[in-house]
Order: sequence, then C-alpha cells, then structure tokens
Amino acid sequence: MFNQASLFLIVLLGIALWAKNKSLLIAVVFLIVIKWVGLGDKVFPYIQKRGIEWGVTIITIAVLVPIATGEIGFKQLGDAMKSSYAWIALGSGIAVALIAASGLKLLASDPHITTALVFGTILAVSLFNGIAVGPLIGAGIAYMVMKVVQFIT
Repeated sequence: MFNQASLFLIVLLGIALWAKNKSLLIAVVFLIVIKWVGLGDKVFPYIQKRGIEWGVTIITIAVLVPIATGEIGFKQLGDAMKSSYAWIALGSGIAVALIAASGLKLLASDPHITTALVFGTILAVSLFNGIAVGPLIGAGIAYMVMKVVQFIT
C-alpha cells in the first residue's frame, strides 16, 4: 500500500495544498483513494488509456455550452469573424490542435518523454497556476522541436 508511488502522490498532495491548486488536489486525492482501496491495478490502466480523451471531451462540452444555451449563434459567429482578433484566435485554435495531435503521437511512441512532460505540467499547475493540458501541448511542441533538430543535424 505504501510505496514509492504513494510517497510521490503524497508529495504532490502537499504541493497541491501549498499552491492551493484545486484541480491538482482533486486529481491526487482521487488517485490516492483508488490506489489505497486496491482498485489501482484495474482502474489506472483504463484511465491512462482513455483519460486524455475524456478530458478533451469534457473541455469540448464546456466550450460548446454557450452554443447549446443559445448564447452564441450564427449571428455572433458572423460578427466575430469581422474582427482581426477572431481570425488570430481561429488560427491559434487550428495551430494548437495540430500541435496537440503531434504530441499525442510522441507520447504514444516515446513513453520516456511522458515523465518530463508530466513533471513540467505539475510544476506549471502547482507553482504558476497553469492548466493541466500541458502534457499534450508540451509533447506537441517537443515533437516539433525534435523534428527541427533532426532536420538540422
């Protein structure tokens, strides 16, 4: 029950409490409970396999709520497209989605990268009040930089 993984989670719990980061706190407590009640061997592989997909789905649902409520419609979309900032946002959304797709490929092909990305995300979430979408975007950025380095060398 108490091993290196549990100790690491407890350290993360301390960081979450210290940083007052609710998302990290909930995630760590959830994992500790699953681990300590003995469901980790069954639940963790499934969460690891499907968790990012679930997270992206939940974020997508949250973003689409204003459309579902009628707060944003075709008129607002048309009005927004008249703004140069809206076009910048559109381009940014496309770029981030493409970068994240590359990140997913990297995480699948090189699991060692995951450790550094997860630690970077933990630092950003706990110390800088970041959002934990970092591993996917971080992996995408790492993938792009690795491709540039491969091209140069």
